[in-house]
Amino acid sequence: MTLNEYTPEEIKEMSMVEISYELMKSEKQPFLYGDLVKRVAEIKGMSESEVMDRISYLYTDLNVDGRFICLGENRWGLRTWYPYEQADEEITPTVRRKKAKKVDDDDLDIDLDEDFDDLEEDLDDEFEDLEDELDELVSEENEDEDFDLDLDEEDEDAVDDADEDLDGELEDEEDELL
Repeated sequence: MTLNEYTPEEIKEMSMVEISYELMKSEKQPFLYGDLVKRVAEIKGMSESEVMDRISYLYTDLNVDGRFICLGENRWGLRTWYPYEQADEEITPTVRRKKAKKVDDDDLDIDLDEDFDDLEEDLDDEFEDLEDELDELVSEENEDEDFDLDLDEEDEDAVDDADEDLDGELEDEEDELL
């Protein structure tokens, strides 16, 4: 059914999104959003204040309604017009690069050598603090540890023999002194 087949009362009762669908279906072409709003307002006989009150609702309805598809740059069409593979190609917006502003060296009031020196000093201070903390940790660990050596039987026998030899030597020296 086309828009011409509806009575004025039926058109007044129709939602803006329904009129948008019928309009696109009858004209078989996508619309810019602004042009679509103007056409729907003309068809419904809406005042400018009514349009301004409802313009955002139409946009939301177009986004939510699965019959419509945004083609980029605020152009809207019917989803049925675009097969899945074609929709990807046609819908993908072209990326426009923004032109970079030219910057004069005079505009940059930065002393890189000074900034680098400050950064280097900060890093040196942090490094020294870390070294001090590590030294403290190592000294605390050394104070707390007993140096118990895990010796096997042969090593223990060797230590015992050495102890006996020392004891014997000490006894000999002691006898000589007395």
